[in-house]
Amino acid sequence: MAWYQQMITLEPRSRGFHLITREILSALPQISEASVGLLHVFIQHTSASLTINENADPDVRVDLESSINAIAPEDFPYIHTMEGPDDMPAHVKSSLLGASVTIPVSNGCLALGTWQGIYLAEHRDYGTPRRLVLTLNSDE
Repeated sequence: MAWYQQMITLEPRSRGFHLITREILSALPQISEASVGLLHVFIQHTSASLTINENADPDVRVDLESSINAIAPEDFPYIHTMEGPDDMPAHVKSSLLGASVTIPVSNGCLALGTWQGIYLAEHRDYGTPRRLVLTLNSDE
């Protein structure tokens, strides 16, 4: 068994759902050497999150953003408002989606479904650089 860990910083992105699968793969080339393993991806922030969803139709990203905004709207009477109207809804959205994803690795590839990709869900209007910790446990 081997362990690999890499921290990466993603460029700032606007609010929305952004595919980051390729960035993760390029940051951890050891994935291609693993015949079996697990990749854990963790975001070190509380106003953005990670999720896995369809990566083919860009309309999915728009609908995900619209849906999550309906669940945690900015006009809700939040108490925590010191960091602006998009901050507390961002915390709620992050808690709903989660701070990590774990993906099986099989034959040197992420064992994602045909239409699946890893998304950074940026919940602030103007995101900051986002730090991810990538941890691979594999047989190689």
